[in-house]
Order: sequence, then C-alpha cells, then structure tokens
Amino acid sequence: MTTLDTGKTFDFPPVESATEDGLVAVGGAASPTQLVLAYGQGIFPWPSEGLPLLWFSPDPRWVIPLNGVHVPRSVEKDVRRSRFEIRVDSAFDEVIHRCAHVPREGQDGTWITRELSRGYRGLHRMGLAHSFEAWRDGALVGGLYGVSLGGAFFGESMFHLVPHASKAAFLALLDFASAKGFDFVDCQTHSEHTARFGAQPFPRTRFIQKLRKSLERPTLYGTWTLES
Repeated sequence: MTTLDTGKTFDFPPVESATEDGLVAVGGAASPTQLVLAYGQGIFPWPSEGLPLLWFSPDPRWVIPLNGVHVPRSVEKDVRRSRFEIRVDSAFDEVIHRCAHVPREGQDGTWITRELSRGYRGLHRMGLAHSFEAWRDGALVGGLYGVSLGGAFFGESMFHLVPHASKAAFLALLDFASAKGFDFVDCQTHSEHTARFGAQPFPRTRFIQKLRKSLERPTLYGTWTLES
C-alpha cells in the first residue's frame, strides 16, 4: 500500500494496485492540486475517523451515462409540485457546510473534514467545483456539490432540509450536464437515490477508459449559471 507524504503533492499509484475494497493510497493532503490529480486518475478521497486520508478507486464504479438518464415520473412530479428555485454556484460554501453537518439517517458523523472542505473550496475558486442548489422562500433547502473535469462530473455529496430538495438539485445537475454535452456523472458507489436516475455499475477498467476519453474534452471552467 502506497503511503503519501502529508506535506507534498504526489502522483498516485495505478488504480490496478488497489485493494479489494478499492483503497489505492493512504495519507497526503486534500489540496486542490492533489484532488485534481486524484479525480483525473479515477480516484477520490474518503476519510475515516482516526486514520490518515484514504484514497479510493472502487470496482465497480457507479456511473450515470448522460445518454442513459432515466428520471422516474414520480420524481418529476414530486420536484415539479415542490416548486423549488434552482440556482448554480450561488452558495457553494453553504452547500458544502450543509453536506457536512445535516444529519443523515443511518449515518453517524461526516466524512467531509475541514481539510476536505478547504480543498473543495479551493477547487471552486479555480472554477472546478460546483454546487446545484434548491431554494424556497429565499432559503437554501437542498443541494449537492461535485468536481468537473473535461466531460466528467464527479458528484460528491448532497443534503436536503425539506422533502425532494436534493432530488431537484440532482435533476438540475443532470439537465445541465446533458445540455452541455458531458459524458457522465460519477456517483462513485451504489445508492438507491442515484440508481433511480439510472446509475450503472461499470467495471473499473471500463470506467477508467471512459474517463480518459472524457478528459480529452475541454473543461468548463468558471462560475456556472443555468443560463451559461
């Protein structure tokens, strides 16, 4: 197992060297530079309390191809009836804070550490991390954030304070990414929520091939808006 020096930026070992549960490397820092290197190789950080930073590339990888999005009619109806105002990149810091601190059923604590928050905020300032937000009566009630490189969007985390708010934000992401010609949204691991939108298990080798091809495309930098 490769151990990274906390004070430096390192290239990662090949993802083929990952353990059975997808662990590629241990240690290092979640700096914007290290995060870009990780996502570009199909790796993402997933901290565990009391341990150095852990970096994963699981097999299989759960992905939503944007030519195969399936939105259940019930979800569309729920979102439409809820009448959310959707915004993009208007409250990135608040979204990542809420993702870290809003309690989740069956989950104790958060994997979004202060170090990770700083790293993703740095990526946002670089125009590489983005938030999709659901608002109601001037209040942020749901949202998600992730990282964009080439034709890939890497979803990281989401939250909701009222029913269907995270669904509305996720649907907005899929609509935006499809309209911009993105190839896929990376969901990392399986969840019932993303499976309802068409997330599929890709063998790691297939995912890496698809990622490399997507990274040949230009990255959409900057602050996004629904009209951009």
